[in-house]
Amino acid sequence: MGFFRNQFSNVVEWEEFRDDMIFWKWSNREIKKGSKLIIRAGQDAIFLNNGKVEGIFEDEGSFNIDSEIIPFLSTLKGFKFGFNSGMRVEVLFVNTKEFTVRWGTQSPVLIPTPQLPGGMPIRANGTFNFKVSDYVTLIDKVAGIKQSYLVEDVKIRITSVLDQLLMKWISREGKDMFNLQANASDIARGIQEDLDMQMMDIGIGITGFQVMSFNYPQEIQDMITKTASHEMIGNLQKYQQVSMTDGISSGKVQGGGAASDMAGMMMGMNMANEMLKNMNQNNQGSNHANQSSQNQGQQQNSNAGSSQPSSGDGKKPNFCPNCGAKNEGANFCPNCGQKLA
Repeated sequence: MGFFRNQFSNVVEWEEFRDDMIFWKWSNREIKKGSKLIIRAGQDAIFLNNGKVEGIFEDEGSFNIDSEIIPFLSTLKGFKFGFNSGMRVEVLFVNTKEFTVRWGTQSPVLIPTPQLPGGMPIRANGTFNFKVSDYVTLIDKVAGIKQSYLVEDVKIRITSVLDQLLMKWISREGKDMFNLQANASDIARGIQEDLDMQMMDIGIGITGFQVMSFNYPQEIQDMITKTASHEMIGNLQKYQQVSMTDGISSGKVQGGGAASDMAGMMMGMNMANEMLKNMNQNNQGSNHANQSSQNQGQQQNSNAGSSQPSSGDGKKPNFCPNCGAKNEGANFCPNCGQKLA
């Protein structure tokens, strides 16, 4: 009888274990008297009968099913093995570790922004972490119809809603659309909370969510880089001037086309404005010097008093009575033009 007993016994273990497998179901076989259950590190074994949980075993090791497992099953603890009879149940092995998954947007997410009517196209990437949190819900929603479940299955489920969540939380927390990285932690925290609520429906908890980087379209990234390098945030005129100069020096703006004509016109206008500005400054300086000279002459004339000959006796005065400039015998003041004779 011992020969037949060993012939019918079997081992219940996770036979198709993979690092990226969340659970695997041992099923469609009878458990014979003398069978063993093997639970390895990082695994839990759940005995099922007609889709209902009979018992959950978390300790790793090798166990005799008829003596160490059956007595702890809720409805099958009275089951008696016969010589040729067996017990048909299912055993669900669950991977208890925390999984880390990389994610990335497959296409740009259009974030509404006043600066761009069509929205700001943004890509993002990062990682998220998850683990099984509720065995009963997992069995009810997933394991009841699947033989196994992979990390890729969870990733597909999460990335299907990730674009909407990125749009929601970037719009809410992205105070500066051109520097989203500064608010990456707040955006990631909001997305994690929403994902956790959704994945809770299948017994999986989101334990972490990280945004590693936000990526803008190349032309927008070039604009941001150029703006930063020239310290032109908020100065559109200066940005246009530098962009036009760069275009001419690089040869992108050349020939007799409209772009070249516009560039020449803008440069001509800028040069004219600079010339007018310099002329105005020079005129203001000259007027100021003339006024100072007149004031000085009037003061000298006042000090000279009666010692200066007047123009009434027919003699030319030595100093101009108007501005006080010294006269060398001229009929008119060389400084202000006052008639002296």
